[in-house]
Amino acid sequence: MSTCDVVIPCRDEALALPTVLAETPEGWNVIVVDNGSTDGTADVARSLGARVVSEHRPGYGAAVHTGMLAATSEFVAVIDGDASMRLDELVPMLDIVRSGAATMAVGRRRPVGRGVWPWHARAGTTMLAALIRHRSAFGIHDLAPMRVCRRDDLLALDVKDRRFGYPLELMLKAAEAGWTVSEIDVSYDRRAEGTKSKVSGSVRGTVRVAHDFAKVMR
Repeated sequence: MSTCDVVIPCRDEALALPTVLAETPEGWNVIVVDNGSTDGTADVARSLGARVVSEHRPGYGAAVHTGMLAATSEFVAVIDGDASMRLDELVPMLDIVRSGAATMAVGRRRPVGRGVWPWHARAGTTMLAALIRHRSAFGIHDLAPMRVCRRDDLLALDVKDRRFGYPLELMLKAAEAGWTVSEIDVSYDRRAEGTKSKVSGSVRGTVRVAHDFAKVMR
């Protein structure tokens, strides 16, 4: 059994995956959730040694949930498949959770250069993180783009959102359940060349995410 299962929700990330999976920690099992890709993402992932599962319902939450159901390790991690963040930076997060220092460890993105994080995406994240701090005891400053926790703990939260509101609902339910959360800095770089963000790549994408978050808050 692997040290940790890392779930990577993907839609059209064939160009990014070679960079992403080159930094897989030793002993970790990669589960790529193909969320309707048309660029051969699944074939690339398999060729790189990842296990591939499919989720035909569009949405970040749907892909992550399917990956969690497919996972078998005690500990699970989640990271985007666009090469903007590094898999090896999940290792200290796992150490935090395994030691019992926190129920969940999350990443706080720190851009490695100018122009990496568009203003509209950064502003939305800042606002929502402040909302989470107000409604919970979590002193976080990002929306857990990278995270590690125990699989059984996560599934017990019964997060329902299947779109972009998933991380927000996760954090609010974790607070209600009495979880403790540790936030650590992680590198945030540009996406792999030739790929485009479904969220931060445009103001329209950010507005769509904000709409999903608003539904969670009702």
